[in-house]
Amino acid sequence: MPSKKALVRRPGPRLAEGLVTHREREKVDAELAAEQWEAYVAALHGHGWETFEVEPADDCPDSVFVEDTVVMYRNVALITRPGAESRREETAGVEEAVAALGCSVNWIWEPGTLDGGDVLKVGDTIYVGRGGRTNAAGVQQLRAVLEPLGARVVAVPVSRVLHLKSAVTALPDGTVIGHIPHVDRPALFPRFLAVPEEPGAHVVLLGGSTLLMSASAPKTAELLTDLGFEVVPVDISEFEKLEGCVTCLSVRLRGLYA
Repeated sequence: MPSKKALVRRPGPRLAEGLVTHREREKVDAELAAEQWEAYVAALHGHGWETFEVEPADDCPDSVFVEDTVVMYRNVALITRPGAESRREETAGVEEAVAALGCSVNWIWEPGTLDGGDVLKVGDTIYVGRGGRTNAAGVQQLRAVLEPLGARVVAVPVSRVLHLKSAVTALPDGTVIGHIPHVDRPALFPRFLAVPEEPGAHVVLLGGSTLLMSASAPKTAELLTDLGFEVVPVDISEFEKLEGCVTCLSVRLRGLYA
């Protein structure tokens, strides 16, 4: 049986200096952020996920957002080339971690840029956001690596938020959920469900009908509970100040075998 593994990376001492693009900068409480990160990891453990800590990158303020550094598809790890130059040093430690787990490693090369937060997998369909951090060359390289493995890569525009997964994620049945003001073209998704709050657009699939999501989206949690899902709320307020969400803080590796 495939095991449930997740990469995580502890927030560094410069977290408060992290990049902010689409919102006003707010003061980040680093001590509270560390506590929230621990609770996030505990929630993964509590639902059967084995976590692997990537070596800290203390000189990289955004390194806690480990999802941006690698795209996983089956046992293939595609090391990204982040669109923000200040984040490119984050990838070395992640490459070392996925290689140690037995993944087959590929890379995005210059002039391509790609952030993992721009990649949403729904079955074998991979939506990739073409926006501020991911360019056309990055999309082409993603397609070249993953389509031979059976994936269908669909590029979608992203202009209202930092990453595609800042706008949309997907439920276990493949329904894409999003907060309408932040979604460029909802009609691009075969099944789309609008949610009432921005943080409600972000869910991590923990297994079965269980969803990890931000505690700052209670109306969306109620909606999803009414639809038969079990919602596990976590407080990630300090990371949300830096445009982070529940998906950003881990990389889930579902295709690897124990």
